[in-house]
Parts: sequence; structure tokens; C-alpha cells
Amino acid sequence: MSTPAISCVIRKYKAIGGIILTASHNPGGPNGDFGIKFNTANGGPAKEAVTNKIFQISRTIEEFAICPGLRMDLTTLGKQMFDLENKFKPFTVEIVDSVESYANLLRNIFDFAALKDLLSGENRIRIKLDAMHGVVGPYVKKIICEELGCPVNSAINCVPLEDFGGQHPDPNLTYATDLVDSMRGGEYDFGAAFDGDGDRNMILGKHGFFVTPPDSVAVIADNIFCIPYFQHTGVRGFARSMPTSAALDRVAKATKIELYETPTGWKYFGNLMDAGRLSLCGEESFGTGGDHIREKDGLWAVLAWLSILAYRRQSVEDILKDHWMKYGRNYFTRYDYENVDIDAACEMMEDLEIMIADKSFVKQRFAVEDKIYQVEKADNFEYTDPVDSTITRNQGLRIIFSDGSRIIYRLSGTGSEGATVRIYIDSYEKEQIFEDTQVMLAPLATIALKISQLHHRTGRRGPSVIT
Repeated sequence: MSTPAISCVIRKYKAIGGIILTASHNPGGPNGDFGIKFNTANGGPAKEAVTNKIFQISRTIEEFAICPGLRMDLTTLGKQMFDLENKFKPFTVEIVDSVESYANLLRNIFDFAALKDLLSGENRIRIKLDAMHGVVGPYVKKIICEELGCPVNSAINCVPLEDFGGQHPDPNLTYATDLVDSMRGGEYDFGAAFDGDGDRNMILGKHGFFVTPPDSVAVIADNIFCIPYFQHTGVRGFARSMPTSAALDRVAKATKIELYETPTGWKYFGNLMDAGRLSLCGEESFGTGGDHIREKDGLWAVLAWLSILAYRRQSVEDILKDHWMKYGRNYFTRYDYENVDIDAACEMMEDLEIMIADKSFVKQRFAVEDKIYQVEKADNFEYTDPVDSTITRNQGLRIIFSDGSRIIYRLSGTGSEGATVRIYIDSYEKEQIFEDTQVMLAPLATIALKISQLHHRTGRRGPSVIT
């Protein structure tokens, strides 16, 4: 089951929760990653209060019963009953078709007739989808190929493999090389890749034109009524994670729809959705989703884009360029420094926080070539949930400049392999909207590195973490 399908099935069958065994987008197989995740009755990731309670109870367990001789037929849909020596009431296992349950959910969200015409009609477009040997392959085959009429060879790497075929199933330009290479020649109008558990996506246009995740959610927001579901429900709110560029904010402002800026993690979106405050959200890490389930949803995002293409009959590139001309462009990138020394990384983040918390840091000016950036605000991001007033602290160091540009530092993945330091650069341009991203972000990237190499507490320069 894909993670979106698990969320769908929990909600459909009114389960009290679901246990997800997943490598997510990390290397899988016997020598790879293996994670256990618990989703609650809303279909979304459990909140910390729930997982903390589970942990507390786990420390008091004195015994558990196992039944190694239980044999069931996994190929037949329906309920199977087992009598476990009357110690418990009859034990019931129900086999369900998760692909059909999920497909039916999507049928009630999108206009499948319009999508079928786009993908297999007279003026059809050619698409390429890469499941990266993750679990979403059967869903792509069923929905995109069988139901919407795409040629079978439109979908590649659709056989789920426990080690993802030795590849890293991360839907980005670095790892989805099969897709990127096949898009370059201009044979296909639209391309997408999915991660191992099917909740994340990357969108490409003709010749491999890359749509950043922040731009993707902003374009969907601006064209949201191309999707019948939102014509019926209306739009309650938009949200993005704090490191994600502010492209979505501009659509929210223009449409007078509430925007929420949350910490990284889908559970924060789920809380807003459960309260009826949120319809569409996204994260810079290739996650996009709506309020139909409580997880990000890669295939949903692809069908949202295809719905926009069906309605507007323009190319991906033209749709995005129109969007920039209307709203301006947020140039955005993320730099990952992986497997760095944990102590050095923590020390750097502590020193950075001390430095930006100093009152003299605000209004400070940084000059690179002919550009001058003045600090308007600097803080360690914290979030007060508007639904239940819980406060989440220490979510990343933010430096916001007077022109709206931002530099963000976050520490994540402090595991056995060392820490990952992430630097996010977000720069808004109203006029120069068709330039190269790295060229446009070079001045801010230079400032970001300069700042990260200033050690306030010890007076040292150039920590070993980032060079």
C-alpha cells in the first residue's frame, strides 16, 4: 500500500489507526532503512502526545501473545475469522483492495472524463511517469494506464522492489535520472516521479523543464477550481512549511484566502484540515496534498497538474511563466550538508542563534557585488497551533531581509550517520523572472555561507561543518 492509500483506507473503514512499515524515500532492502510509523483515526501521522503515550505504555508491557500457526489467504477479498482458543473474541482479518479504494477516492475528486481526453483523446499529450520501483507502481498502472488510457510504456519502473532496484527512490533531479533523461529530448509533454511510499512527487515539463515544489503548490492554488472537488467544497485555506518559499503566500494574498506557515511535518497540516481550516498545502521537500486524506499525495498532485493542463491547454512551462508574470517569482534552492559532525553542527547552530538574537543583528546590511540586503527580522521559528494552541519551538533559524528574501538554517537527521545541516535560500523578484536560479541566488548564498562561518561565542571563523 502507498502511504496515501493507507490514509484513505483508515478513513474509509473508520479504523482506529494504521501501522506503516516503510523505508520512505531512503534506501530499502536488507541493508537499507526500515521505519515504523503510526497513523491515527484521521488517517494522518500521530501527534507527539499519542506517540509519547504509546512509548510510556510500551515500558509497562509484561507479556504478549503470538500465533505463529495462523494461515490466511491474502489473495481473496473479504473477511476471514479465526478462533484463537477463546482467549480473545474471534480474530477477524479483512483483505481489501487498496488500489481500488484509493482510485475511487480520486474519481470523486477529479474529472476523469476530461483527464482521459487529455491523455488518450484526439489531441492527447504524451506523458512519462517514473514510480522508481516504489509501491506506487500498481496505482499508476491502474489509474493512469488502465483507467485514463495512457500507453503502458508511459509508466516506467512500476514493479515494486524491496530494495527499489538498488536505486534511491527520491523524486528529484539528482536521483530520478531515468525520467530526467527521457524528458530531455522533447518527446514528452509532462513528466513526474514518485518516491518509495508514493507520497512525494516531482513535476517536469517538456525538455525536462523543472517545477520547484513551492512553485508547484502555488500554481495548483492559483488554478484550484480546475479540480471539481474544490468547486464543491470551496477553499478553506492554504498552508506551507516554514522553509518552503513564499510563492504560495502571494496567491493567498491575491485570492484573500488564509495562509498558514507551519513547522516541517504533515501532522501540522492535518490538525488544520481536521478543524476545517485548510484545503491545500505543500512542502519544499516535494510534498503536495489536499484535505481528501491526511498525508501528502504524489499521484493526487500529478492529477491536479494534469487537470490544469486539461483546462488550460498550455504547456507546463507556459503555465509557470504566466504565473511568474502575474505574481513575480520566488527563486528558491536548498543546500544539504550531510553526515557532518553532530557536535560541530549543534555548536554552529547555537552560535548562529546567539548571533542573530543580538539586537544589533537586525538592520545589519550585507553587500554582495551591487546588491545590498538589510536584515529586517531574525528568529528561531516557533509555531502556535491556531487550533489547539500547542507551541512548537526550535524549528529553524530565519533571517528575513527587507525585500522579503529569506535565509533559513535547519538541523535535521541527527542519527548514527551524523547530522544534516540544511540552508534554504528564497529570493523574490518582480522583474527578472526568467533568469537562472543559481545565478540569481548567488549573492544570498554567499551571505548565507558568510553568516554560517561567523562563530559568535568563541570568535572562531569557518567551522568544520560548512565550507
